Amino acid sequence: MDIREEKHLSIELQISNFRTALKEFEKLVEHAAAQKRDERAGLFIQKEDIIDYDKFYVAVQELFGPEVKNQDVKRFYRKLCNNPDASIDWCEIFGYFSSEEDSLASQMDEENLVFLVSRKQRVVISGSRRRDVIKCIVKIPQLDLLITASQKGLITVFNSQMRVQTSTNVTDTSWITGCDYLSQLKRIVATSERTIIVWDYKAQGSGQENYFVIKPMDHCLLCVCVVSLPDQLCRDDILLGDDGGFVNKFTINSDDFGLKQAKSKKKLQSQVLDSKNFKSVKRKLHNDWVMKIRYITALSCFGSCSLDSVHSLVLESLKRLEDNLPVREFSMPRGANTFCYCTKANVIITGGDDKVLRLWHPNISTKPVGKLVGHMFSIMEIVTNEKDQHVISLSSAKVFRVWDIQTLSLLQVFHDSHGGPGDMQIYSMVYDSNHGMLITGSSVMDMYPLTRMVQDTKQIPHTHEREINVMLYNRYFHQVLTICSESIIKVWELETGLQIYQILDPHGFSVELTSAAIDETGFLFATGAYNGTIKIWDFGSGQEMKVLPEGKDWKEEEPWLRRLIFLKAQEKHQHLVLTLERNGKIKMVQGKEEEAYLVVIWELPNVMPFLQDVNHTVHLRTSPKHRSMRIPFPDVELVEKNFSQHINPSLRLMEVNCIDLLQVEGYNLIVAGTLNGVIVLWNFVNSTVKELYRPEDCFTVDPDLDPKRFRINNILFLFRSPECARRSSQDSVCSSSQCDSSKGPQSNKGSKQSIHDNEVKGEKTDVTAGEQQLVDKKQPGDTNVIDTQPPVIVTAHEDGHLRFWTMEGKLLKNMLPFTKHSAISLTSLYTDSCTRVLLTGNVEGHVILCSVGSFLDPPHEEKKLKQLLAWRAHSLEIIQVIYVEDKQMVLTASIDGSVRLWHAFNGHYCGYFGQRRMFEISQTSDFILPCDVNEYPVEIKEENKFTEKKQKYEYPLVFDQQKWKKMSSMSLLFKRTPPKAFEVDHDFKFFKSLSSPKIRRRALKGFLTENREAGIVFGSLPIYRVPSPTSLRFLPLIGSDAQRESADGIPGKKKGVHVQHEKMSQRRSLKRHLVPQINLASSFFPSISK
Repeated sequence: MDIREEKHLSIELQISNFRTALKEFEKLVEHAAAQKRDERAGLFIQKEDIIDYDKFYVAVQELFGPEVKNQDVKRFYRKLCNNPDASIDWCEIFGYFSSEEDSLASQMDEENLVFLVSRKQRVVISGSRRRDVIKCIVKIPQLDLLITASQKGLITVFNSQMRVQTSTNVTDTSWITGCDYLSQLKRIVATSERTIIVWDYKAQGSGQENYFVIKPMDHCLLCVCVVSLPDQLCRDDILLGDDGGFVNKFTINSDDFGLKQAKSKKKLQSQVLDSKNFKSVKRKLHNDWVMKIRYITALSCFGSCSLDSVHSLVLESLKRLEDNLPVREFSMPRGANTFCYCTKANVIITGGDDKVLRLWHPNISTKPVGKLVGHMFSIMEIVTNEKDQHVISLSSAKVFRVWDIQTLSLLQVFHDSHGGPGDMQIYSMVYDSNHGMLITGSSVMDMYPLTRMVQDTKQIPHTHEREINVMLYNRYFHQVLTICSESIIKVWELETGLQIYQILDPHGFSVELTSAAIDETGFLFATGAYNGTIKIWDFGSGQEMKVLPEGKDWKEEEPWLRRLIFLKAQEKHQHLVLTLERNGKIKMVQGKEEEAYLVVIWELPNVMPFLQDVNHTVHLRTSPKHRSMRIPFPDVELVEKNFSQHINPSLRLMEVNCIDLLQVEGYNLIVAGTLNGVIVLWNFVNSTVKELYRPEDCFTVDPDLDPKRFRINNILFLFRSPECARRSSQDSVCSSSQCDSSKGPQSNKGSKQSIHDNEVKGEKTDVTAGEQQLVDKKQPGDTNVIDTQPPVIVTAHEDGHLRFWTMEGKLLKNMLPFTKHSAISLTSLYTDSCTRVLLTGNVEGHVILCSVGSFLDPPHEEKKLKQLLAWRAHSLEIIQVIYVEDKQMVLTASIDGSVRLWHAFNGHYCGYFGQRRMFEISQTSDFILPCDVNEYPVEIKEENKFTEKKQKYEYPLVFDQQKWKKMSSMSLLFKRTPPKAFEVDHDFKFFKSLSSPKIRRRALKGFLTENREAGIVFGSLPIYRVPSPTSLRFLPLIGSDAQRESADGIPGKKKGVHVQHEKMSQRRSLKRHLVPQINLASSFFPSISK
């Protein structure tokens, strides 16, 4: 009785303690929810008072003990952060949801995050002065550069990797107010309160002070923008807004800076230019400060906003600055601090101190077309994401709101909680469309990436918790089946990436699945386990249909199933599966519709001992077994039975590692690759087993060498069906214009034009069109139109090579794929239905895409086998790669636990199965990589036949006479003292006078126009008149005829002889005209006096 009372008291004590813990937990949740609501409202919260996840998790553990799981608390905290007003039950902290809708809602809230605030990156501007802030940020999309200007004069240029490319420090007494990029002059313009600064950021040497200052200005400049007009050359127009309500237009020419720069031979320094020397116009458009000015290229007009309540926004062309005609004005209470234009939606968004975002049509200034309300403080900045049609607005309390322009709905609210009260304001904000990132500038620069640009928060993408064993694609349902080593089957939708269903422990508890296959109809799939059991499932529902139970004596035989292949059943209501076990046995399993169990009905005899005794061909004979139903392969047995029975230690290496099957009209083949590199072909039409290839020394066991060096990891038949051959022949006959018109909308989707030549484009077109029609067997009469070519066997080897073989065992091509690394072991092979492309994966996570369509046609030219692309898909080994023809996508599965989706012809990453957001299959311009991959795709371009013989060397340097004349004295050439170290460049000015030859775009012409027939060289030589010696008149004067002709052509001679002279000159031989016009007699013979 006492024991029962003690138990009862202890239970009551536990209940009371739990109730107390629940009350404390409710208080904690209310406090955290109130804090999140205050953050959304924009209220500032002290850093030490913020309840982040770490504090929340520690508090929950103190209340309920260490048994609370981290993942459950994290899910509860995320739900609380996303929706503080949602109803929350305490049981959710233990992983129990009251309904599926609650967990789904929390997941949907996470999917709707536009920017991933947790992955924010921060860049501190080095070299900035104390208490300096970034006043302006400008993105140059065409150069992929980012320009920042701080308030105290530090202008910095960042490259695409956000590394400082160059910077300068403007030594001006006034503060910097804005900056922009001069697209024509290739310089950076910045404005301070009283000056305009133009900086040549590309200047060599001490370019940090190579800037020009234009002053004085009439008013305090507050903002600046550049008018980008493509028809302007060597000049730029800049628009300036000041505190007097004026809009100024300055025209800057390249001559204004080039002359000044040429005069400064010494150290480049800042130079002051007078503003009166520049062409400028201005007009007063506002009655208050001009806060923002932009030039909108799509509308061919500029816009300026002000704090003026009447003239809040002005939108007009540049011509209105030169006259006094009325302008388009938009009025709003308390004016506008900022505005932006969305091109696709054709709206202007304004925001100001009234905390309301207004959407205006550019031609309707009387009333806004929409309003967005929600900010609690003044709106300071607005930017747009044109691609996603988002508007990002920022208030003075550092609260960001993301809106959808089309639906006018709020998508996300987040708050920058870093910094103290003095660091509250963010002065500038810009959206980088090239990298999908929101960049803000305050005392530091923060970058918020888009959620779709970051595939996972901190870990690598994972589809399963464990490594992937099997991945299959059902092309009829457009679904992907994945199996991990924990024996969890998951089925995913390809287009969205959403999980449809999963099966836990399909073959029993802790029974690992090692293989699977999908039948040709797509309605069934089979799974095989390491214990030899096989099950057939319904693909649509995931229901188990048939099973092959485990045998009693299987444990000694190693029944581990390496491969399953569905066979075409000869009769209805039966299922046939070909199996490959780890011990190398190939069997056939049969399942009838009326029976629940599968039965092994056929097994291939072990032919490896015969082949080991140097028998390259072994004949088979049909077994006299009588069956009630037909099977694809006959019962066979070996003819030869007299062979050596001794046990060879290398027999283990003869085990079959991979197989492939080809069952088409005229062919009934099974090809196998072994651990020691032997290729064996079973031909059931000829009833033979043939050894196609055996590496040298494959049976010798050397402890110093890798025993896996000869292993064949995968093997595949490359066979083009008659329908595919007919289609390829039709495409070769059709013209290029007809082919282009028949490609359809998906022919160029997700592909790089530079990758493909005409052949590959045609192949890709065939792959895209009518995939299911090619798989179906056509009428027998159609197959005789075009002769089908025999199949080619391709093998993926441990040494990293792809090898292509004929049916007779002849090696057609030995190819080492290019991946920027040394030879890497290949693991998987895949081809499309028409055998146009070949995909392979290796142990380092690379995917190699090859074009094999033309190579399969005899005589199998090696040049026609081309590698198109290679990219790093995973950081670990790839176990399967699949090409989805109708989508032109590639699926990759790896031992890292993830299944990823890629664009086939450019290697762009789409996502992974299991991610929170849905897939975007359509080709996008954003190029992103998984967080565990940092290598870009390698595109293999084909060398043009016209550029194969291109000159590889550079032209040698030649002597430049102009440089020689500009040099100082000639005394440097006559120095005889040996030069000291580093003095050769200073002593020998001859080498200083060398330069690259100038390429003349026009033909050379002689300076004597009357003698063009002599050619370019001799016609351009000068004429020397040397008197002939009197005693040597018998010597012929070289070129005397040419002198006489040139004398006749002098102006002032008889004009009537000119026509006759031209006719006579045409008859003379070319040899006479090419003689130099120099009398060399006096040079070789001295003059003799009379």
